[in-house]
Amino acid sequence: MSTLSRRELVAVGLASLAFLAVQAMVVGLIPAQVLMVALFCLLYVAHPLTRKVAMAMLPFIAFEIMYDWMRLYPNYRVNPVDLRGIYESELALFGISDGATTMIPCQYFALHHTAWLDLLAGIFYLCWVPGPIAVGLWLLFRGEEGWYVRFALCFLLVNLLGFAGYYLHPTAPPWYVLEHGFTADFTVGGSTAGLSRFDRLVGLSVFGSIYVNNSNIFAALPSLHAAYMTVATAYAVLSRRSWPLVTLCCVVSVGIWLTAVYSCHHYVIDVVLGVFTALMGVFLFERLLMRWPPFRGFAERYAHYLSQLK
Repeated sequence: MSTLSRRELVAVGLASLAFLAVQAMVVGLIPAQVLMVALFCLLYVAHPLTRKVAMAMLPFIAFEIMYDWMRLYPNYRVNPVDLRGIYESELALFGISDGATTMIPCQYFALHHTAWLDLLAGIFYLCWVPGPIAVGLWLLFRGEEGWYVRFALCFLLVNLLGFAGYYLHPTAPPWYVLEHGFTADFTVGGSTAGLSRFDRLVGLSVFGSIYVNNSNIFAALPSLHAAYMTVATAYAVLSRRSWPLVTLCCVVSVGIWLTAVYSCHHYVIDVVLGVFTALMGVFLFERLLMRWPPFRGFAERYAHYLSQLK
């Protein structure tokens, strides 16, 4: 499979142009998506090994597209946004006493933080998607295409479960409540919240450039930031990777969970439900989908196709 046919080149080119055209007409183009399509095309044509990466990344590309397309019909049009209820639940379950005042953990950390924790938190949070992708590519290039496909497709399933949660129970992040109170304002854009301290430390708008394109700020529960590396850790264990890799996945997972709260992006409740969503997704994928012959056959054919790209 080292040579590309004209038919394949035309198919990839037309599919890429069609996607960009539909994206522009329906929800609008952003530079990151143009770059994503250009990178996919470049990887696809450059070499069989880069083509392998491009085709392997399709579940991750599908996740990004689905997340962005939630702009079409935002979750706050389906159900009312939870602003006060989750705040009061967080206060009752995880409230921290600070003198005569009891506050939610996010509020406490907004007042009590240090530069070294800000730096470490930013590093951990930057791993929320690159971390799982790195684990996936590790599986892919260790000749474990079967495990890679199971991980990547499960990652996509966990996203679908999380997106369903967003629509069933739209929820404001803690930074929104602390900055804007208990009234939903749908014109408010994304915020770096506590991660702005990392940007100031490094002198770059790292998280500022990420959150400026946030599709929906009222999509905090469950925390998919907390879910992603949990899925990666689960598949590092299931595929029997080395203990240093499993340990690293665990450390990064816990670091992201803590950062989600420390940076005021998620309540503890969001994080707990995010971890639960990840584990439920792994269970449903392995115990149900992979035992359904048509789906298992698809996964096996996908893995076989990837294994032929050398």
